Amino acid sequence: MFIGSVLCVKCFSSLKMSYAQYTAPELPPDTPRIQLRLAGDKRKHNEGRVEVFYDGEWGTVCDDDFSIHSAQVVCRELGYLEAVSWSPSSKYGKGEGRIWFDNVQCTGKEKTLALCMSNGIGVSDCKHTEDVGVVCSDKRIPGFKFINTMANNVESLNIQVEDVRIRAILSSYRKRVPVTEGYVEVKDGGKWKQICDAEWTKHNSRVICGMFGFPGERKYNARVYKKPNYWDYSVNCTGNEAHLSSCKLGHAVAAKANSTCGGGTPVVVSCVPGRAFSPTPMTGFRKAFRQEQPLVRLRGGAIVGEGRVEVLKNGEWGTICDDNWSLLSATVVCRELGFGSAKEALSGGRLGQGMGPVHMNEVKCSGFEKSVTECFFNKESLGCSHEEDAAVTCNVPAMGFQERLRLSGGRNPYEGRVEALVERNGSLVWGTVCSDGWGTMEAMVVCRQLGLGFASNAFQETWYWPGEVSADPVVMSGVRCSGTEMSLSHCLHHGAHLTCPKGGGRNAAGVSCSETAPDLVLSPQVVEQTTYMEDRPMFMLQCAYEENCLSTTSSKTPANSYRRLLRFSSQIHNNGQSDFRPKAGRHSWVWHDCHRHYHSMEVFTHYDLLSLNGTKVAEGHKASFCLEDTDCEEGIEKRYECANFGEQGITVGCWDTYRHDIDCQWIDITDIKPGDYIFQVFINPNYEVPESDYSNNLMKCRCRYDGHRIWMYSCHNGKTMMCHNL
Repeated sequence: MFIGSVLCVKCFSSLKMSYAQYTAPELPPDTPRIQLRLAGDKRKHNEGRVEVFYDGEWGTVCDDDFSIHSAQVVCRELGYLEAVSWSPSSKYGKGEGRIWFDNVQCTGKEKTLALCMSNGIGVSDCKHTEDVGVVCSDKRIPGFKFINTMANNVESLNIQVEDVRIRAILSSYRKRVPVTEGYVEVKDGGKWKQICDAEWTKHNSRVICGMFGFPGERKYNARVYKKPNYWDYSVNCTGNEAHLSSCKLGHAVAAKANSTCGGGTPVVVSCVPGRAFSPTPMTGFRKAFRQEQPLVRLRGGAIVGEGRVEVLKNGEWGTICDDNWSLLSATVVCRELGFGSAKEALSGGRLGQGMGPVHMNEVKCSGFEKSVTECFFNKESLGCSHEEDAAVTCNVPAMGFQERLRLSGGRNPYEGRVEALVERNGSLVWGTVCSDGWGTMEAMVVCRQLGLGFASNAFQETWYWPGEVSADPVVMSGVRCSGTEMSLSHCLHHGAHLTCPKGGGRNAAGVSCSETAPDLVLSPQVVEQTTYMEDRPMFMLQCAYEENCLSTTSSKTPANSYRRLLRFSSQIHNNGQSDFRPKAGRHSWVWHDCHRHYHSMEVFTHYDLLSLNGTKVAEGHKASFCLEDTDCEEGIEKRYECANFGEQGITVGCWDTYRHDIDCQWIDITDIKPGDYIFQVFINPNYEVPESDYSNNLMKCRCRYDGHRIWMYSCHNGKTMMCHNL
């Protein structure tokens, strides 16, 4: 299936075409007969080094004079709707053999690269360091039909068809979501055709299943399937391809008079879904998404099956450097997490930057490893920063969730009143969602389900977004989500017995979505390095006392006595893809005398000291914050500051530091007995501002207090507690 987003090429706007149904190009008789393919170190299936087959030999194209117009001709010849971009200087690795074309100059309207102006086929002074590459759109030309101009060597061609599908045949599979078993069909020349199983292998099945979001394949009962209409070719995959288009054509298939082939039966695949996608009736599906493999996880992605790759090593989560990061390695990650093959291998910290160590660099997988941790990597390679964190987008099964929800009445497709499709009295009807208790977590699930990214706001009234009157009645109430669900129907809700005193219509739940989100992470190293204990006289704590930054027993403390304070610095990084901005407008910010500036968030952090069984024994009251850029990574300018009633927030790539010597940057431990404790900091605890990843908002440390000194150790982000002895 050729799916995904298509990027527009601004500079190609002058060559916009109305793409009609595909017709095979009629070429002048003297046109050199060539075939094209995309090869090399790919990060998605529809990109690569341009390779040309001519005169019995594969070769490349030089980047001299190459342009987006030439890329357009290449992509169209391969059956893609258009070109997205092109890359010089062997971005996809150096090719081999002849350089067939040099100084290529196309208008973009040519039917084949061989008709573009050039030095002449085989005439070049280039080296393979100048091999050109292209990125084509995911979308295919409607009605595209593969035409083989090669009498021999057909097996060296990549597969080029309009579309691929698994068509369920048995009634038991047609009713399942997702579809896991059926005929493999390719769309060629506008017609769906089955593939002869004469040369079909389990490697081919593995690739097909991966394309449709399934990590594995299994045997099926061949006796229940009937004879079909065959495609002209067999398929030859190695098994580690991420997409059918990367497989090679097999031998041409000669159909017999009775519509059978050499094997006599059509190809059927039976795929094994990941645990989160196991087939089940829609009404009985109640699972939130959970990773299946504890050694690897994805973070920072807007949709299921997307995120920055993080691996667990020596008890600490870290990232993978994008050096040599490929579709092959990304596919290993996707399969081990219960998804299919990788749709794209992302680089350059595209889905946010991680924290902690970079555990792996120059990863090279064969494609058959059970885990990316089994792949070869360069243990000696140093110097990778989190700006090079690798990420993936995986193929996931088509669950149909997107069709059961819509946004209505908004000014753009990313906002509106939430309307759900539910069954009522045997019919499917659209209706609203009750807004009682509606918040960020619920909005996150809606935006993910609709493929619109992250939530930017959750609304409890939507009178300004009038939807269809027929959809005003409430069809869901009591919705409570953990934030990890794939569909709003998987969240806790009241079921058939609705309760919504405010009613739907103008009081229905609404959301606005965004393609990017911030991601705040507290530095555990800074906390560990700056912690100390101070005995401070009560007469120096009057401002802090008035702002409730001391424990309740301080109200009985004489002015000449002391309070014992556990002090530390907080350094909060924004590792996401957009700035962290307070939800409250400037008009509602509160002036704080202690700090001599306005606080834009009244509940921004919770500081707590817990017993080892999790009971709260002391509480810090540094809840509110003024948000500003204290410092930034090299090349990033500060945008926010607290002084002079300035704009507040934390820029991507910057951090806000509250030093240990600022009032209220402490926990009052005056009444605490000596012993072992857990110290924790929770950022944005009420989820007031949406983030791409809330799992790293909590930081915990082990803490030992002997009555005279205090130690903080084993500080880390996340909910689990590291078990180390002092």
